[in-house]
Amino acid sequence: MFSVGEDVEADALFKRGWTVSAIARHLNRDRKTIRSYLSGERAPGVRHTDVPDPLDEYRAYVAARFVDDPHLWASALFDEVVALGYGSSYVSFARQVRLAGLRPHCEACSGVKGRETIEIDHPSGEEIQWDWFERRKAPWGATAYGLLGTLSHSGKTRGVLAESMDQAHLVEAMDGVMRRLGGTARIWRTDRLATVIVPGTADVQASFAPVAKHYGAIVTPCPPRRGNRKGAVECGVKFCCGRWWRTMTATTMADAQVSMDHFWSTTGDARLRPPGRYLDPEELAGEEGRPKWPTVGELADAEVLMALPAVPYPATIEVYKVVDDKASVAFRGNRYSVPPGMGGAEVTLRHRLGTGSLEVYAPSGVELASHALAQPGAGAMVRTEDHRAALEAVVLAQFSTQRPCDRKANKPPGPAALAERERLVHGAGTEPSVDLEAMAEIIALAFPGAIEAGEVPA
Repeated sequence: MFSVGEDVEADALFKRGWTVSAIARHLNRDRKTIRSYLSGERAPGVRHTDVPDPLDEYRAYVAARFVDDPHLWASALFDEVVALGYGSSYVSFARQVRLAGLRPHCEACSGVKGRETIEIDHPSGEEIQWDWFERRKAPWGATAYGLLGTLSHSGKTRGVLAESMDQAHLVEAMDGVMRRLGGTARIWRTDRLATVIVPGTADVQASFAPVAKHYGAIVTPCPPRRGNRKGAVECGVKFCCGRWWRTMTATTMADAQVSMDHFWSTTGDARLRPPGRYLDPEELAGEEGRPKWPTVGELADAEVLMALPAVPYPATIEVYKVVDDKASVAFRGNRYSVPPGMGGAEVTLRHRLGTGSLEVYAPSGVELASHALAQPGAGAMVRTEDHRAALEAVVLAQFSTQRPCDRKANKPPGPAALAERERLVHGAGTEPSVDLEAMAEIIALAFPGAIEAGEVPA
């Protein structure tokens, strides 16, 4: 089989006047092979074979069966053609069907792959697209959940990392993204998130409706099975995971958030946008008068967004943490105290967005403590005076003035241990003692006169 390069070389040499024999010697090929490629009988990259295609005889039957059922399993169809005399393996059959393109295209089941698409014109400030991405085995030992928000017009994207994808964390992450974007668009475009859209419908969840009203936005879900309707944020997820996540060096969630913010404000905003999105062709004219492609940041600077409320929607964040041996629990890069004696217990932490407090609840539902929130990622230990005094009392009560034991002293077995060892060694193998006088009395009572007569009962 000729490669494309060999075919090009042979054609050029033949046009220069080389004979077929000379070309064959030069390429170390057979003359018949050279002649077949020069005449166009064979194509480069296509292997020539004299063996007929085993599927040719059954091609019409396979095509007819796919007309009956476009989703017919290849294994079930293989059973049918084997019964008709097909002699090759299933792997060969599946490959031949795939290469021949016999299975028809099903638009309803094909998703977005292979489907015709077109760019959608998004007016400035009209739409923001939302999507989660999830990465297991994050460097801080937990699953990383990231929410991205992309302005459809400019492509400006910002992201927030969260501990969970429940509705409260979603609301907090959306507020954080919009404040990083500098406002909100008039329409929120999401896929059919169960925390936003009622499953199986296009209706907004009753619990999420107050959130949209708080920010003055309209929630619009993507049409069913049309994930490319929010292609801007999908591209943002791919770009973020490939360019930032794979090379990120942060080991804590707080450091990762700082790294993500820097990535989107620098590398993300420096991306070029395709033609048709110019701010002003005359203002952005490049060399030789040709229009220059604007960057995401340049388009975003000219995009007008709606102002955000002064405080986020008051959703309640709820997480579960285990108390450590210092009578404290971790929350977003800081530690908060609980009463002593609860080491190893799982407690509930609740934080209402817009407030500066954190409540800690016992498994029974009793409130254990209320703390003022520290700056996330500050590494602070927030402990109340009551908790400090109680923990100090517990720790001091465990102190002792006794001298520690000498763990290297010679301490052989004591008298009690020696006596027990003697019993175990010598007592286990001795014969049981028999009191003959007591036995004679028992026999005399049971059998009167037997002993005097010299008769021993059996």
